[in-house]
Amino acid sequence: MGSASARLLKLFEGHRLTPTQRRIAHCMVRRAGDAPFLSSVELAELAGVSQPSVTRFAVALGFDGYPALRRHLRESEPPEAEPAGEGEGPGGLNEYQQAVHAEIENLRHLSALLDDPAPVERAGALLAASRPLPVLGLRAAAAQASGFAYFAAKVHPDVRLLTEGGSMLADRIDGCVRAGAGALLCFALPRHPQETVEALDSARQAGLSIVTVADSAFAPVAHPGDLLLPAAVGTGLAFDTACAPMLLGRVLLEAMCDGLPDAQARLEEFDARASERGLFAE
Repeated sequence: MGSASARLLKLFEGHRLTPTQRRIAHCMVRRAGDAPFLSSVELAELAGVSQPSVTRFAVALGFDGYPALRRHLRESEPPEAEPAGEGEGPGGLNEYQQAVHAEIENLRHLSALLDDPAPVERAGALLAASRPLPVLGLRAAAAQASGFAYFAAKVHPDVRLLTEGGSMLADRIDGCVRAGAGALLCFALPRHPQETVEALDSARQAGLSIVTVADSAFAPVAHPGDLLLPAAVGTGLAFDTACAPMLLGRVLLEAMCDGLPDAQARLEEFDARASERGLFAE
């Protein structure tokens, strides 16, 4: 499943897609196993778009129409590949179990993407070198940004958490730039606030390098000059689940620590002080 997702991502790379087309692409990546077997009508229903939108999507990718795209996907599938129904499991799964299994698949997709560690290593180096390090996450992404910032502050000398929008957000980003920041880490999860898009535009204009953890490489926050690391969210429950973005954030922390020579010493110092203060129950 992971290799099928990677093939789809490679197919979509380099194409300027509309928001509707990004939605179709995201749906196909999530259903990578059975994407080659879906009709245009079925894909439209799964993505919540019209059937003509699926046709236009295929044309935007350089195919004569959707049948040609589907034929290409089938021909590129390994011989042993078979259509996989989402939520299938031994003995049948209830909706809660299906949500768990969907997250397991998201983690498998993430593992496949991490088969090439170079993007994460590059991101870790950028974050480690930035003084200060602004970490942005609005609305649904605020929890991911806060979690990253909490742990990052134990090893990085200056982490600045940005989880509130409004007119002050651009001022706080400008303040980070004036203080010497070279990069900004953004967690961007659906539904994507317009304020996040605008904040990233401001950060780019100010010269910051952007590292973004997003639910898809085709999210509205995607920009050609950014380093975007995708991690899908689960959509089977009333509210999205974000296990993969959370784990990717921890992987980024590990990569950042590799770029901070004194990270281990800072952790040991924190542990010693925490013990002296009786900070944690033993």
